[in-house]
Amino acid sequence: METIDYKPEAAKKALTYIQKGHAVGLGAGSTIAHLVKELAAVPALRESITVATASFNTRLLLQEYGFNVRETAAVAQLDLHFDGCDQFDRQLNALKSGGGVHTLEKLLAAMATRFILVGDGSKYVQKLLPTVPVVIELIPDALSFVQQALQRLYPDARLQLRLSNKKDGAVITERGNLLLDIWFTAFPPVAEINPQLKTIPGILETSLFYQMAHEAIIAGKDGVTVVSPQ
Repeated sequence: METIDYKPEAAKKALTYIQKGHAVGLGAGSTIAHLVKELAAVPALRESITVATASFNTRLLLQEYGFNVRETAAVAQLDLHFDGCDQFDRQLNALKSGGGVHTLEKLLAAMATRFILVGDGSKYVQKLLPTVPVVIELIPDALSFVQQALQRLYPDARLQLRLSNKKDGAVITERGNLLLDIWFTAFPPVAEINPQLKTIPGILETSLFYQMAHEAIIAGKDGVTVVSPQ
């Protein structure tokens, strides 16, 4: 059976939020790529907005279409930030674990007056499921210490240093840090995860976006739906 891609419809809806002169943040992934192409098809809009992104692939696409791309370090506030995710719940708590750039993605989301998740309905769940890990970015010097602290804190969790599939060794972030995947058998209370993890010295950020999203644009077989935290 042919799988229908609903992401272009979500991107078309996201386009309606963007106005001339807006400062816009864009995440990573195929839905965001569709949004870039939708924006590029409206030259007057494309030429008037400024864009920031944490994604290398999104940046390349933006440059290909001639967008005004700003460095994150030069941005303090955004009108809108759009991003996909691996999974999000009814409260719009989201896991952004796959790309490994969640520290910068979270920074852009925090800058935005409105942070909007965009994607297909398969990512929308009643509550977060442990089919996706919580990922932490940590400084290399803290690896052994952090692993030991996590084993005490979550004795049933499986810890996995993220390794590169393109070269020998670990995945190294843009800041020279490591990524550690935490695979839970069942999630602890979601409100407790970030405070617990970020009190451990050496951990920079987590892939759990807790109570950050204002809306989600969801596309599926029944059309496009916009939801708020429930």
